[in-house]
Amino acid sequence: MAAATIVHDTSEAVELCGAHGLFLKPITKMTISVALPALRQPGKSISNWEVMERLKAMVATHQFSTLRIAKSTMDFIRFEGEVENRTLVRTFLSRLDGKTIKLSGFADALRIRAAEFKSDFPSRHDWDSFFRDARDMNETLPGERPDTVHLEGLPCKWFATPGSERPSEDVLVSVFEKFGAIRHVDIPMLDPYREEMTGRSFHTFSFGGHLNFEAYVQYREYAGFLRAMAALRGMKLMFKGEDGKAVACNIKVTFDSTKHLSDASIRKRQLERQKLQELEQQREEQKRREKEAEERQRAEERKQQEQEAQARARRREERRRRREQRQRARQQRRQRRREARLQAEEQRRLQEKIRAEERRLLLAQRNLQSVRLVAALLARAKAARLAAREREEERRRSRLQAERRRVQEAELRRVEEEKRRALGLQRKERALRERLLGLLLAQGSAAPAPTAPTASPSEDALLRPVLRLLRSVQALSASHDGDTSPTTRPKLDTRDADATAGATAASNVDTGDADAMAGATAASTTDPDAPSSSSSSSSSEDGRRRRRPRTDGQRGRRHHGRRRGDTGSRSRSPGRRHQRSAWNR
Repeated sequence: MAAATIVHDTSEAVELCGAHGLFLKPITKMTISVALPALRQPGKSISNWEVMERLKAMVATHQFSTLRIAKSTMDFIRFEGEVENRTLVRTFLSRLDGKTIKLSGFADALRIRAAEFKSDFPSRHDWDSFFRDARDMNETLPGERPDTVHLEGLPCKWFATPGSERPSEDVLVSVFEKFGAIRHVDIPMLDPYREEMTGRSFHTFSFGGHLNFEAYVQYREYAGFLRAMAALRGMKLMFKGEDGKAVACNIKVTFDSTKHLSDASIRKRQLERQKLQELEQQREEQKRREKEAEERQRAEERKQQEQEAQARARRREERRRRREQRQRARQQRRQRRREARLQAEEQRRLQEKIRAEERRLLLAQRNLQSVRLVAALLARAKAARLAAREREEERRRSRLQAERRRVQEAELRRVEEEKRRALGLQRKERALRERLLGLLLAQGSAAPAPTAPTASPSEDALLRPVLRLLRSVQALSASHDGDTSPTTRPKLDTRDADATAGATAASNVDTGDADAMAGATAASTTDPDAPSSSSSSSSSEDGRRRRRPRTDGQRGRRHHGRRRGDTGSRSRSPGRRHQRSAWNR
């Protein structure tokens, strides 16, 4: 029978015995025939695998559960395919029947014919006509009428009790008594004498490695037989485990036409079994007698072997005594010769030892002289190496000192250059600030205060830094009047000065009347009692003179930090870069 296959769709399964997880599933097979063209070129062949892959590609949205080659000839190839349910059978037939496929290397297309698989399950007419026409059948006797179902290809594990690998008649009865009362069942593989009685083996293996068996189930009434045959028609057996996985296999179901479970056949098998049992007992008795005879014979042989071994042992002992006597005599002669050789050898070793001692003494004296000479040479070489190493170390120290002096001088020159550059930049910045403050204060005092025209938003943005600068100047003047200490005077915001300079330059370039507008705004925002431009400039000059002097290092660090801040502000704000460029112009 065919091997068991995994079932993914169990929707069409019908329960056979829920306690043992057995179900009946419809057989959804189809036969596909592919007509082959005539091979005109010698040595050219058609690949069955390629044809099979083309068939699978034609139903690409679905897939076959199994697809195998049933028959292959020079004219056609017949495939047997199986799908999950009956609905897919119609779908596959509509996609395959009457279609053609094209193979590489062949000009003619291959026509496909597909049809639903027709099983050879017997019909009611078959068993009625068989038992009606059979002359050696008596329909009044059980076993000689249509009441026995013959099953082949049943897996042993599905009908076995827990912990056993062999099928059980009780399990078989509990499964098939669903269709009616059972009179008798028979599993030939359970009878150890059945193979000798029939001359054939009942142990069959399928391709998947499962052990299958055949069974006979006899119902008491014809209705039970009829229901069983109707339920098993076009079905295969499915087993569903506790984990929910389902496996199905095809079984062959026919009606019994050999009177296997008739009373005469049962009595005949019992008589044959008894005869075989008697023959087996006779064979066992014969084996026992033969075994006892063999034991007696082995005991006699063992006794004879022991006597022969004792005789061999006596002869061996006698030979051993004579051999030991000869050996002792030889050992005595050898001992005398060995003693003479040992005396001569001892005398010779003594002479050699004396010569060796003299030789060793001479070598020791020479080695001592050599060691003293080598020590003197090594001492001279070591002194020369130490002197050379000291000279090399002195030269290296002088080079390092010269290199360190050069580095320090270069660093000093660099620091001096940075200081000079920082002082120059600081002086330029101070001059520019003073000039800018003077210009702004002069413009603010000259512009009329009350009638300032309304400025546009862009002009307001340009004038805000100027206003902040004017306020800081006023605060500076007030602080100068109140307290002359340089530490209490607010510092001028460098960024406001830069922004004011950039705004002033931009206004000079873009519009001609920006100076008047800036002056008007400054005049309107300043206090009426604020000092004049000349007094403001003089006070700012006095404040600068009274500022605490800075060292060159502090000026360099401040200038360096200001340059870094300017660089960062230029990288962060494009407008600041525009103002800086305008101020530079």
